[in-house]
Amino acid sequence: MRDNVRVTSEHRGDYEELVDEISELLGAPATLENRDFELIAFGAYDSEGDLDPSALDPVRTRSILTRRSTAAVRAWFEGFGITRATGPVRIPPTPEAGVYRGRICLPVRHRGVVHGYVWLLDDDPGPSERRLSDAMRVTARIGALLADEAQHGADLSRELRAVLTAERGWQSDMAVAELRTALGARADGPHTLVCVAPWPSADPDDAPSVRAVPGATALCTLPWGATAQCVAVLLRLRSPEVLTPATTAAGRLLERVRGAGGPASAAGQGPGSGGPGGAAAGGSDDAANGVGGPAGMSRSARSRPTASADGAAGAPPSGRRGGASRDTAGVAAGVATPRSGLADLAAAWWEASAAARAALAEARLGPVAQWTSIGPFRLLTALPPEIARDPVARTLLAPVHHELARTAEVYLDCAGQAARAAAELGVHRQTLYYRLSRIEKLTGLDLDDGEDRLLLHMTLKAHRL
Repeated sequence: MRDNVRVTSEHRGDYEELVDEISELLGAPATLENRDFELIAFGAYDSEGDLDPSALDPVRTRSILTRRSTAAVRAWFEGFGITRATGPVRIPPTPEAGVYRGRICLPVRHRGVVHGYVWLLDDDPGPSERRLSDAMRVTARIGALLADEAQHGADLSRELRAVLTAERGWQSDMAVAELRTALGARADGPHTLVCVAPWPSADPDDAPSVRAVPGATALCTLPWGATAQCVAVLLRLRSPEVLTPATTAAGRLLERVRGAGGPASAAGQGPGSGGPGGAAAGGSDDAANGVGGPAGMSRSARSRPTASADGAAGAPPSGRRGGASRDTAGVAAGVATPRSGLADLAAAWWEASAAARAALAEARLGPVAQWTSIGPFRLLTALPPEIARDPVARTLLAPVHHELARTAEVYLDCAGQAARAAAELGVHRQTLYYRLSRIEKLTGLDLDDGEDRLLLHMTLKAHRL
């Protein structure tokens, strides 16, 4: 991988401290450059002679002032074999090349791969072999940091996608092993997956980069229904009990979708599509702040569209369970239960995508829904679409009976308490009783029977998916 290492503020102080340590060990000022000869850090060394600008040559001065070396200088130094060296390399002074003083190059390696170089001005007699060996042990610590940052910026979409789409068995095991190798030490510890769906573009090249998502270690796009895409994000957590990084990452991605004007590809991904990503649910501005769950939702954001049997959204009725306005982004995010390591990523992806489907179907759960918070949708999302569409409610779900279907769901959500349901619907209790009797005639169910109520309730909820 030839990508330059972009030093983050998280590690900048670490590099400076390690370079200072080398400077103290060898009694000379040191600089750290990445393998493309871009300056990362230089060590402070209290030596009056070495800090005298007249003691510097043009190559060193340019490196410090511009934070990079020219291609010619790079090629000249590489000609001494520093890219292959595993120990210190002494480079003699060459005035015609602008190198007035000799150099000592300490290759910075990690697992056999060179990630950068520590440079020192070489004096006579120069540091001893013992001190150089001590300095090389410090460069190994620098190499581990550089390797971690290089890997953090790597595009692991192929590896993550392979894990999430592999068949069970040896294919899944091989995909997980490859991702674990690519992540290195970051593969250990608690992880979770986030699903953001539907993504506004079906082009995988339009997916965000790993660096654009806080806490992400890998990211990829996957199909969502017949025509849309979703984004899968693998996040490493500091603690399995704290999901703040996951909700923050989800909120950042939802904010990006809203900034792009909403997912154009969401059209046609209604509950009748048979795939993930059912009827688009309205969101709220709270998504931009990474707020998930009903507690963070405004009253208007808790509304949702009610779909007809053919998958088209019906006219939004009034009341708490009314429809979301068409200008809200039909996009949501789901967060899986944290897991230790990478072995259960396939199950975690199922949870994350199911939570996203639930948030799209039931706006009060979103815009960021955690798997543990979606209640009965944990079971309903596991049902094949053809099973979830129980024929008992086929007539009730016809567009002409839209208001009766809504009445049935509100009544069942209120645990069959007529007073609560009537208040929720904004109708007189006698009107509610009349509607319930019509619902019983259309479905052939007895709403005083617990199993009949359970069947109807599950069918109405599953219809949203």
